[in-house]
Amino acid sequence: MLKIPIPYLVIPWLLLASAALGEEPRSAPSCSVPSLDEASQIDPAGYKGQVIYLDFWASWCLPCAKSFPFMNQLHAELGQRGLRIIAINLDETQADALGFLEKHPAAFAIGLDPEGRCPRLYGVKGMPTSYLIDQRGHIRQVHQGFKTADIPKLRAQIDSLLAEP
Repeated sequence: MLKIPIPYLVIPWLLLASAALGEEPRSAPSCSVPSLDEASQIDPAGYKGQVIYLDFWASWCLPCAKSFPFMNQLHAELGQRGLRIIAINLDETQADALGFLEKHPAAFAIGLDPEGRCPRLYGVKGMPTSYLIDQRGHIRQVHQGFKTADIPKLRAQIDSLLAEP
């Protein structure tokens, strides 16, 4: 049986509860990882002024394969309005990530985190998990899993964040 430490179970609930109570959401943790080509670093907390769709994924994750066309569509349609898509891969080897990307290409930023440091900071419990981060760098929504039925709700949340001053 998988044992998840209590703080990892509580953090996502606290994020949603604080947003529901009108409290200021917590800031996205700084977590720099190498880009897929290892030529640069990607830190989701380093994009203040843009709305971030941060996705944690792995090559063995079946719902992850379904989420990539959606993220490509978001990138194409909303990138010019200030949406930044960042997908952080958690596979142990870069070869696994590259094999997945051959079948499911990405037009957006891909980071590598084989040690799993970023998902620990964000409180990820499963794959995929995505975070919507507002222009001030605050986590506003957490989505676990991916179902095509969730697309209209996700799109509405993203549009709402992009419309904020």
